[in-house]
Amino acid sequence: MKLHELRPATGSRRRRKRVGRGLAAGQGKTAGRGQKGQLARSGAGLPRAFEGGQLRISQRLPKLRGFTNHWRHDFSVVNVGKLGRFEAGTVVDTELLRASGLAGPSRDGVKVLGSGTLRVALTLRVQRVSRGARVAVEKAGGTVELLEPGVAASDGETATAAAPPAAAVAGDEPSASG
Repeated sequence: MKLHELRPATGSRRRRKRVGRGLAAGQGKTAGRGQKGQLARSGAGLPRAFEGGQLRISQRLPKLRGFTNHWRHDFSVVNVGKLGRFEAGTVVDTELLRASGLAGPSRDGVKVLGSGTLRVALTLRVQRVSRGARVAVEKAGGTVELLEPGVAASDGETATAAAPPAAAVAGDEPSASG
């Protein structure tokens, strides 16, 4: 292939549509702008955030004081590399992590992230675990048990990440028609 033989792919480059050049051109008279109205006028255009006269979202949101996200989850974060200080076979739960100084106070519990390496088999009993942390714990021979957010590990209530609650399964509830 030579330089003078180069051509763009067919259909990739189209000619500009010349509007307002007479009725025979296909886009004559109103030039595709319809009949009268704001958008048919020259120089017409709406502001980028215009919402039809409704108060714009940029004006509805709080600006200087910010706002509180009531649905935010507050987890204390611990990397899996820090868990190597515990003995093999230890049950690492929220209370143990807080007592050892690895996790601070939080409303919803502890989340373990996958940064670092783990060479000790541990039983991890926390509220959230990242995919990398789960792989690292299981590769070291340990297990992971997930708790509900806000539930202490001493309560003994564990939940699996994949199984939904029994009441949430479709078809379990009796119908009103009987």
